Amino acid sequence: MLTPDLKYLLLSVLLCFVQMLIAATGANQKVGLATLAGNREGLPELTGWAGRARRAHLNMVENLVLFAVLVLLAEVEDKNSAMTALGAAIFFWARLAYAVIYVAGIAWLRTAAWFVSVIGMAIIAFELLQAM
Repeated sequence: MLTPDLKYLLLSVLLCFVQMLIAATGANQKVGLATLAGNREGLPELTGWAGRARRAHLNMVENLVLFAVLVLLAEVEDKNSAMTALGAAIFFWARLAYAVIYVAGIAWLRTAAWFVSVIGMAIIAFELLQAM
């Protein structure tokens, strides 16, 4: 059975996958499948919700790497706890909010959601540092 930390890691990976599909759908609507299936040289900049979906997905990929390392370190070192589970939950729910807010185009709220997700990672990192 998955620990809460691993459950939120799995949910975060699934969220990243859904974001990829949404970004691909937006790109397809903007430039067409033939362009996307090509070598993508000279691909026009994606604007509107399609561009925001792409940037939200890329930001999730960047943050997912850090989150995964923290969660896996907590697992491997058997340092997962109620606090690491809280950090993982905060990360996931903030990232879900971030994705929706970013695609909707709400700039300052998007930044706040990102910052909350960073707090989730900081909680896990702090717990790991306490165990050193």
